Amino acid sequence: MLQFRRIVFSVASALALAAPVYAGKLAIVIDDFGYRPQTENQVLAMPSAISVAVLPNAPHAREMATKAHNSGHQVLIHLPMAPISKQPLEKDTLRPDMSSDEIDRIIRDAYNKVPYAVGLNNHMGSAMTSSLYGMLKVMQALERYNLYFLDSMTIGNSQAMRAAQGTGVKVIKRKVFLDDTQNEADIRVQFNRAVQLARRNGSAIAIGHPHPSTVRVLQQMLPTLPSDITLVRPSDLLNEPQSDTSTPNFSQPAKPSAPRNPFRGVKSCKPKQPPEPVYATRFFTVIGESIGESTLVKYVQQQWQGWGKKS
Repeated sequence: MLQFRRIVFSVASALALAAPVYAGKLAIVIDDFGYRPQTENQVLAMPSAISVAVLPNAPHAREMATKAHNSGHQVLIHLPMAPISKQPLEKDTLRPDMSSDEIDRIIRDAYNKVPYAVGLNNHMGSAMTSSLYGMLKVMQALERYNLYFLDSMTIGNSQAMRAAQGTGVKVIKRKVFLDDTQNEADIRVQFNRAVQLARRNGSAIAIGHPHPSTVRVLQQMLPTLPSDITLVRPSDLLNEPQSDTSTPNFSQPAKPSAPRNPFRGVKSCKPKQPPEPVYATRFFTVIGESIGESTLVKYVQQQWQGWGKKS
């Protein structure tokens, strides 16, 4: 047995030395597509791992979703959801008090307007996503269309993960907003923060918007992405461990009052609470699992068992 332990230790040491530095996975999603084709085309010229979220009722929604798909980018539906604050709402904004049939109709309509979509994330939505009652109906609808849900985390107590339990819908979470301000220095800070979170936690999702300042920062910083960081699509993170720190919320916020003025333009999704803390434990877990499941270690175990039988 002692000899076997020595062999396994030697194999593990060799694997650790031979393996590259553990790479953090970084997914970047650019929201609000469909309004600014000129700037959005600059995003589509970036690496294909950059994903885009298209507003279904935007004037160029179908055009930009098709262009993104043809350029190799992953497409999401950027669906308006009711915020807690009172502000003008887009057509077909999801509200917690809507019936299941109405929510299904809106999601079906959005699915038809945004071709090639494989996922959906919320535009605004602090009132909707914090309602378990409302999000249960959303998850039931998403399951019909085989869409995953990227929670933009515009509120800390989002019920999305809780509502998805028992359905086939997978939920992932945004960790960083790149452009709460459109100051390029601030955007660089947020980009570097996303890199650090990906490195420490194994993965991170950053959301930005097609502002000229955001595009410039991404054009400058993506080519110099650290070698231990891998750019991935959001769907590549669907099987990553996710933590749910929410508390159940069955209450239904009051129905938002009808806006006095029609919707004019689109506002960025901004968080209402700071993101949850991230802990640097994932590296050791991944290394341990990788060694334990490696072909070489399994081969050594089989050989050792064979030697034991012969002796």
